Amino acid sequence: MPAAQKTPPKPPSAAKPLKKGDHLFLVDGSGYIFRAYHALPPINRKSDGLQLNAVFGFCNMLWKLLRDMKAEDKPTHLAVVFDLSEKTFRTEMYPDYKAHRPDPPDDLKPQFGLIRQAVHAFDLPCLEQKGFEADDLIATYVRQACEAGATSTIVSSDKDLMQLVNDSVIMYDTMKDKKIGHAEVIEKFGVPPDKVIEVQALIGDSTDNVPACPVSGQKTAALLINEYGDLETLLKRAGEIKQDKRRQAIIDQCRQGAVVEKARLRLTLM
Repeated sequence: MPAAQKTPPKPPSAAKPLKKGDHLFLVDGSGYIFRAYHALPPINRKSDGLQLNAVFGFCNMLWKLLRDMKAEDKPTHLAVVFDLSEKTFRTEMYPDYKAHRPDPPDDLKPQFGLIRQAVHAFDLPCLEQKGFEADDLIATYVRQACEAGATSTIVSSDKDLMQLVNDSVIMYDTMKDKKIGHAEVIEKFGVPPDKVIEVQALIGDSTDNVPACPVSGQKTAALLINEYGDLETLLKRAGEIKQDKRRQAIIDQCRQGAVVEKARLRLTLM
């Protein structure tokens, strides 16, 4: 997330500054694209056979979000945020980051540009920046909103974004019509939002090709972080862990130099 960035993403030059009482809506456009693509069967344009299922699904999802939004939820600022490229500051730090992921399907690639055109047709800002993921942009804008005294809604179900939830930031999963706040994050991770990154550093993330520490899953990781507070304290006090196997696993592996550095690296990759 943004703490690892050397140069923060730039806000859109034409954006109206946020102020106290404003409500920022940020839509995870990249998440929308892949949900739409995998949810719909092929929809081909008659003139040339071009696949359009992701475009069609994306537009339907965005239209439904805008159409069904309750009056009390309507934002003062709204933008759709995208990943721009696979090469980011994270791949420079850790070349194996997401290295196992295949390229997007050939019939999806031509739809990326059309989807961005569709966002502009909705008269909405389309935000992306080279070298950063959509998550980084979302986190940066949310932080700016908090600093300005504004509230934020992140339209996504991405677990990596749950660390951003606080008293003025919630997430909204449109597929489940569910708001994700402090209590929902604790229910999912077993820790409050500000400790989510610590749990993720222990359990890793196979979808991003980020390896795990030798603990037995998320539940155990949450217990350890709740007890010791953070990764660094856990590593320093590993000898105090009561369960023999758990203690020995962390002493034998997590306290070895290379393994420890990988665990610390995960804090910057999440």
